Amino acid sequence: MERKFIVTEDGSKTLFLEEWGETYHSKFGALQEANFVFIQNGLDLFRAQSVSVLEIGFGTGLNAFVTLKQALEKGLKIEYTGVEAYPLTEAENKELNYVEASGWKELEADFNKILQCAWEEKVEINPLFTVEKQQKTFDTIVDEGLYDLIYFDAFGYQYQPELWSVDQFKKMYTALKPQGILVTYACRGVIKRAMQEAGFTTEKLPGPPGKREMLRATKNVI
Repeated sequence: MERKFIVTEDGSKTLFLEEWGETYHSKFGALQEANFVFIQNGLDLFRAQSVSVLEIGFGTGLNAFVTLKQALEKGLKIEYTGVEAYPLTEAENKELNYVEASGWKELEADFNKILQCAWEEKVEINPLFTVEKQQKTFDTIVDEGLYDLIYFDAFGYQYQPELWSVDQFKKMYTALKPQGILVTYACRGVIKRAMQEAGFTTEKLPGPPGKREMLRATKNVI
C-alpha cells in the first residue's frame, strides 16, 4: 500500500496511507498524541524502576522515541518490544523529523540506533533502554505474562477490525503481567466491549487534541 509523509499540526511528521485515507499518527500532532496517550496515560502510572513495554504497531518508532526520553528523564530501565508487520524502509526512516520537532537533540544518536538496529535481536540502546523489534503480524503473538504495559497502536477499527477483536485482546491479556495495563488512542464501544470480554477492566479517559476520548484497560488478577 502506497504511503507518503505529511506534516502534522505540531510540526512532527507521520505517514499517510492514500488508499485508506489513514495516518500512522494523529494529524493534530503526532508527537503530541504519542506523549499524551502512551506516556501520560500509560508509562507515567508506573512507579517501579523497571518496566517492560510491548508496542503493537512499531511503525515510525515515534512511541519508542518518547519512551526513550522518559526513561532517561526518570531513570527508568525500559525493555521495549515493538511488533510490526511492514517496517519502514531505510529511506523512510531518514525522513523522520522527531528529533527536530521535539528539540531533543541529545537523543538523535540513540533514536537512529533504534531505527537502524537489526530486527529479531535484543539490542541495548543505552544502559536504560533495550529494544527488540519483531517483524510479524499481531495475531502470531504468543507471549505469556511478559509485559507491564502495552501500547496498542494498530490502524483504526474501520480499516482493520480484526485487530480490535476479542481474540486479539485475549492475546494482549495473556501477554500482560497481573495488574498490567494496555493503553490505546481508540474509544469505540465495540472495542471497549471486546476488551471487557477478553477479561480487561476498562476506563474511558479524555483523549489527545483532536480526539474526545481514549481507552485504558487493566488486567486485574487477584
